Amino acid sequence: MDIVYRLQGVEFEWDENKAQSNIEKHGVTFEEATEVFFDPFYQVGDATANHEQRNFILGYSLSQRLLLVVYVERSRRTRIISARPATRTERKLYEQA
Repeated sequence: MDIVYRLQGVEFEWDENKAQSNIEKHGVTFEEATEVFFDPFYQVGDATANHEQRNFILGYSLSQRLLLVVYVERSRRTRIISARPATRTERKLYEQA
């Protein structure tokens, strides 16, 4: 089942089962993941996989955790695919920008 979540007037969506497995695997809720879209210094890039256009965003959540979030832009919503803490290399990328 898809969950729709609104933060600061922006609509996000995700699969409920995927969200639960993401918490178990990476310790990051998709609610926290949406917060990085409002980091004024976020960075985005291409995360295409299996011929499906995907993007990533790298930014800080309100809990001051640097997260990498993979997402897909839908017509009026942003669909969260996965979220995890940034690696050391990703952290350096963020800090050097």
